[in-house]
Amino acid sequence: MTKTAESILDFFEKTAETFSDKTAFGDTKGEISFSALKESAERIASALFSLANLRRPVALFMDRSIRIPAALLGVLYSGNFYVPLDVEAPEERTKKILSSLEPAAILIDAALGERADAICQDYKGAKRIIYEDAAGSQINKEALFCMREKIVSSDPAVAIFTSGSTGMPKGCLISHANITAYIAWFTGRFEIDEKTVFGAQTPFYFSMSLSDTFSVLYAGASYHIVPKFYFTFPGALVPYLDERKINALYWVPSAYGILAKLDLFSYGKPKYLKKLLFAGEVMPVKTLRYLRSYLPEALYANLFGPTETTDICGYYVVDREFAEGESLPLGKACENCRLFLVDEAGREIVEAGKEGELYAAGPFVALGYYRNAEKTREAFVQNPLQDAYPEIVYRTGDLAKYGDSGLLLYVGRKDFQIKRMGYRIELGEIEAAMSAAEGVGGAVCLYDGEKDRLILFCETDADNVSRIAKTAKARLPAYMLPDKIVALPAFPLNANGKTDRLRLKKEWMGGDQNENDKKTSRFPLNRGGKSARKPR
Repeated sequence: MTKTAESILDFFEKTAETFSDKTAFGDTKGEISFSALKESAERIASALFSLANLRRPVALFMDRSIRIPAALLGVLYSGNFYVPLDVEAPEERTKKILSSLEPAAILIDAALGERADAICQDYKGAKRIIYEDAAGSQINKEALFCMREKIVSSDPAVAIFTSGSTGMPKGCLISHANITAYIAWFTGRFEIDEKTVFGAQTPFYFSMSLSDTFSVLYAGASYHIVPKFYFTFPGALVPYLDERKINALYWVPSAYGILAKLDLFSYGKPKYLKKLLFAGEVMPVKTLRYLRSYLPEALYANLFGPTETTDICGYYVVDREFAEGESLPLGKACENCRLFLVDEAGREIVEAGKEGELYAAGPFVALGYYRNAEKTREAFVQNPLQDAYPEIVYRTGDLAKYGDSGLLLYVGRKDFQIKRMGYRIELGEIEAAMSAAEGVGGAVCLYDGEKDRLILFCETDADNVSRIAKTAKARLPAYMLPDKIVALPAFPLNANGKTDRLRLKKEWMGGDQNENDKKTSRFPLNRGGKSARKPR
């Protein structure tokens, strides 16, 4: 049988053959070549064949290391799709993900065995496999050959879980075809090849990791995991980048912001850095100007896109200076992708200055949400601009407009979703988690964009604030933790009898709010990598 459409495994094997002995991935403990990566993946797949499953989720409960690329490829070779989990997330959230996922198996680092047992004990249907045992399995060549004949490009490759408005995270399903189409664009547009060396900052459970991880497998690039230590104590970061000859970064703007805030390049700028890509949140002009002042010849690109478009659907290559107060444009659609604006009446917007909802179309658009038909129908819809033939497009929920130059400009959100610290957050998930806290009658979460802070309003007694803070830490991942909790006896209501969010926003987000601060409690909530703020 001859295959005409490529899966991830097809392009990976071409790369592994071409760059057999070249380093594919590295971390502080070692490196792995393309040939060794392929062998490890085949061993892991052979261990998974005993599951007798196909196109089922296999969760990865593993620390961020070079083992994860071998694990994910092993899952793909087994005919299934991988689901990277955040091992530092609260147990309650991980349990929610596993409950909706019902994985066929969970690959676990031996060092995380006890924690994994505590989290996974309620999921008897999932076989728990220790990574070290799987990586030592005998390769089953016959089973590998037979499985490759069954894998097609439309099969799911990965599920990335994002925040959900009801408190239940959503697993966005991304196919082999999605990744193949996207990576062909990404590597081509930014000239990623075997000479490219990524310094990777994003975790594997974050959609941004798909870009640099699969660029390595597609183009023969190299990828070094930058330890979190260097963002807490960044003085050794530049020597680390130079030692590994890192020439490309794809980071969230807040990570670049650490470099600017500490004026790190004044002590020595990176010798090899030529590409600085960023996505996940707004890039502050101040940070961008700092980077360009030290690396004026480098390429800078603002990338935009939700997980539902395999990572990115629009981009802007920085081609001018920006003044303080300006915002970088979203830019234009990626090649082989289409972006368009639709007004409230369902008509396309083509003129500059008029706001509309941004839609995405093309082969980057994901399959939908795993075991969540309702949310899939809401977001993955028939193209509203035509009804002549089936065409599923993705409603981003983002409001945008065309600038005078024809580039797309970001305006805001239609819903209660935000982007912060590189993560897409449904404020409804925070509200759902905290409404169930002891002594809380209801919860409303608002985002103060100017001060980059989350404010949680709770119908509760003021004496309950410290208990709510502890509950938040137990139920929410670090990037969702509120910066401020406001205890109110009752929420204000609008004319429709609903919570008046506009009034809350007006009263609590304007000016310094010194008087309001007297009625609330500020407390340090450590977000991991950031020092907790002390009460003023």
